[in-house]
Amino acid sequence: MSVPSTPVGASRAESSPNEPANERALLARLIEGPIRADTLAGNDGPEGATLWQRVQDLQRAGVPIDEEMDGGYRLTQPFDLLDNNAIVGALPASVRARMASLEVAWIQDSTNSELQRRPAAADGAASVLLAERQTGGRGRRGKEWSSPLGAHVYLSLARTLSGDWTRLGGLSLVAGVATVEALHALGYGMVRLKWPNDLVVPVSDGGLRKLGGLLVDGGGDHAGTARAVIGLGLNVRMPERFGFLIDQPWCDLAQLPVPTPSRSAIAAAIIARWVPALDEFDRIGLSGFLTRYAAMDAIAGQPVRISSETSCVDGVALGLAGDGSLRVRTGDGAERCFHAGEVSVRRVEADS
Repeated sequence: MSVPSTPVGASRAESSPNEPANERALLARLIEGPIRADTLAGNDGPEGATLWQRVQDLQRAGVPIDEEMDGGYRLTQPFDLLDNNAIVGALPASVRARMASLEVAWIQDSTNSELQRRPAAADGAASVLLAERQTGGRGRRGKEWSSPLGAHVYLSLARTLSGDWTRLGGLSLVAGVATVEALHALGYGMVRLKWPNDLVVPVSDGGLRKLGGLLVDGGGDHAGTARAVIGLGLNVRMPERFGFLIDQPWCDLAQLPVPTPSRSAIAAAIIARWVPALDEFDRIGLSGFLTRYAAMDAIAGQPVRISSETSCVDGVALGLAGDGSLRVRTGDGAERCFHAGEVSVRRVEADS
C-alpha cells in the first residue's frame, strides 16, 4: 500500500490511512492506566465483548496486556507510542533542513519495502518512515525480523547518493557507526558492531547478544546516481512470547542498566546521526568512518567463523579493509578479505 509522505514538522490532525484508530485509542487509554469495559461504554468506548476482542488482537500483535480479577485490563510493562511531532521537534534544524519527509505509520509490511515503492526525493533529501508494527519485517539474506506492535524501533531512511550502485556496499557500516554513536550518547556505551550489520552487546561469558540489525536495499543507474533505503530494527522492549521465537542470543534496551528513553527519543537520536553521516559518506566515502568503526568493533582480534553457502573458514578477525570488507587471518597465516553479502559471521571459541 502507498501512504502519502508527511512533510517534516507538519502536524497530523488525522491518522494515516493504514492506522486503525480504534487500536491506537485503546492503547492510549491503557497507557494511562487499567481500563474496564463499563468505564469505556457510554464514552464512545467499546462494549465488553468488543473490548475483549480488541484486547486479544493487541495481545496477538505483541502488546503485553493482562486481564485483572475484576474483568479489567492493564499493561504489564512500560509502553509508549511513537510521536511524529516529538521526533521532529527533537531534531536539530540542520537535520530537518536535509529531510523531505518524516512519517510514523501504524502498520507496514516493511518500512524498507514501502520506501522502495515510493519515488525518490530530490537533491539527496532524506525520506524517513517509522512504523509501530511490521507484518513482513526482514533482515539480511531474507531472514524474518520480529516486529511486535509498539515494542521496538522500526526505522527506514531513503535518499539518493552520487555515484553508482557499487557505493552502497559500505552503507550498512556507515549507518551502524551512526546508530551506535547515537546509542552511546543516550548512555548505552556497551553497544558494539558485529560485521557486517549487527548491533550487539558483549556479555560476561565472552558471547554477543544481538540488539538490532541494519538492512540496505537499493540500486542505481548509469547516470551517476544511486538510491539507497537503509532500515534499522532495534530491540527496545521485547514481549516475552516473541522473545521465545528468536533463534539466537538477543537483548533489548530495557535489559541494559540504563533508564530506557521513549522510542520517539531513541528514533530522533538515531535520525539526527544518520542524516549528517550519510551526507559525509556521499562526499568522501568510507574513509571518515573506518577509525570510528574500529572503536566499536565487537569481533576484532577474536576467533571467528565465516560461513557462506559453499564453504566455512575459521580465522581471526583483523578489522575492516578500506572498502569495508572484513579482514581475516586464516589458519595458514594468510590474510583474506570477505565482503558483506557473501558471508555470515559467527564467533567461535578459540579452542574449537
